[in-house]
Amino acid sequence: MDKDQLAEYLKAHHLGKENAILSRELEKLFCVNGKELRDIINILRREATPIASDQSGYYYAKTESELRATIRHMRRRIAGISAAIRGLNRSLSNFDKAQTRLPFMEGGEDSE
Repeated sequence: MDKDQLAEYLKAHHLGKENAILSRELEKLFCVNGKELRDIINILRREATPIASDQSGYYYAKTESELRATIRHMRRRIAGISAAIRGLNRSLSNFDKAQTRLPFMEGGEDSE
């Protein structure tokens, strides 16, 4: 799918929160899976295309507040992921430090 087609479609048919479309509907419409759709939306957002989203789906932001709400939601997700990483890092201390660790060797098995 051409990313610009998606942006144009959202702007023409799903402008504003009240016109949001579910991911699964976009997936069917553009014959892509969920990951492909999220990747394309991510690229468009990186290019400053104002695609917003919430529990009702994706939409082309009509107002600054719609876009700011999406940014807030994304920041909360980042904070949650960061907290999970910190917890996992702390859990590393639960593993036996004396545990035998095999050195990483390029080429797989011990080859001379």
